[in-house]
Amino acid sequence: MTDLADSPAVRRLADWDHDRLASLAEEYDTPLYVTDLDRVKENYTRFASAFPDAEVMYAAKAHTGKAVLEAVLEAGGEIECAAWGELQRSIDAGADPNALQYTAVNPPDHDLDYATELAAENPGLTITIGATDTLDRLAERGYDGRIAIRINPGIGTGHHEKVATGADAKFGIPYERVPEVADRVREEFDLVGLHAHAGSGVLTEGLEEHCRAIERVGEMARRVGDEDLEFVDVGGGYGVPYREDDEPLDLEKTSNMVRDAVGELEATLKLEPGRYVVADASVILSEVNTIKEAPDTTVVGIDASLATLIRPAMFGSYHPMYNVSAPDRERHEVTVGGPVCTSADVFAHDRPIARPEREDIIAIGNAGSYGYELASQFHSQPRPAEVALENGEARVVRRRETLGDVTRVEQN
Repeated sequence: MTDLADSPAVRRLADWDHDRLASLAEEYDTPLYVTDLDRVKENYTRFASAFPDAEVMYAAKAHTGKAVLEAVLEAGGEIECAAWGELQRSIDAGADPNALQYTAVNPPDHDLDYATELAAENPGLTITIGATDTLDRLAERGYDGRIAIRINPGIGTGHHEKVATGADAKFGIPYERVPEVADRVREEFDLVGLHAHAGSGVLTEGLEEHCRAIERVGEMARRVGDEDLEFVDVGGGYGVPYREDDEPLDLEKTSNMVRDAVGELEATLKLEPGRYVVADASVILSEVNTIKEAPDTTVVGIDASLATLIRPAMFGSYHPMYNVSAPDRERHEVTVGGPVCTSADVFAHDRPIARPEREDIIAIGNAGSYGYELASQFHSQPRPAEVALENGEARVVRRRETLGDVTRVEQN
């Protein structure tokens, strides 16, 4: 297990070695993702230690890079997947297919074909369904194996309405229909668990509402007979503080509240942290290319864009920023944006940072969760490289794309 003695509950952008970041930007060019694999292992271990009697799976969709998946597995974790590609990438990273859990959300035929073929050779694989239609489609494929039922608890939580999945009809079986669906599953498949996910980005002040959803999951487990279930999976959604003055998640309080909310169970408790494990383990390094004085602000142009990190454009998310090149300069309020031709391509408005100049390196923090995962090739921009730090060493774990990579799939 990773030693947590020197591992703080949150890693602020100011805590990174800025000289090291500057040297990485010089060596590997920008924009550049930098991911600290030691921090990934620390975060997983810290979370799992707070739930010693539970099974803690990493939600792969937060960051599916092979190096990250390998780090989680090295820390003793298992992996929850939401698509066939995540299943395959987890196996490629060394995961035992029999320990994987596939949470199917409106799964395409290809996904179900892959999952059922994988389960035929690895019967320990669990498929989580959120619609009875998926049961029909699994039966058509001859599948009669392990099923978990995803519950829609009717309560959504998290940092944004777009991630409050617990109240979204897209996700899970409507609450009052779960018992009848459980009866059907027991007749045709192997019912092994219940699952729910209320939302994402929950911090300590949001735990009460989050636990209301978990209470409903525990109640339903007892209603359908938790003594016959292997597990009750209450999902993930546990957040990290993106703003410098936000407090980190109180894990001891979280553990106590989750345990109290789910209540007494014969089944094993499962959790699926994703963001908590990887968010503060990555930063983006970007070079300043433009300084423009405008009537109401100073515009700082950088070579990262919404194609590099879309969360500010998609969710209005705050990411801390730091001038790595000149941290001691006088702080100015600036607007920081990228080279994409849309007003959405702005990382910060009126953000006080050490006054940037051209060729300065700006670090963007908490980029590990849904950062590279949502990166795109918009404007025909090749996606950035990713460098991993581990045991004091740096190595490229994702090379920088070229325009040839962008156009490779085109046909005349």
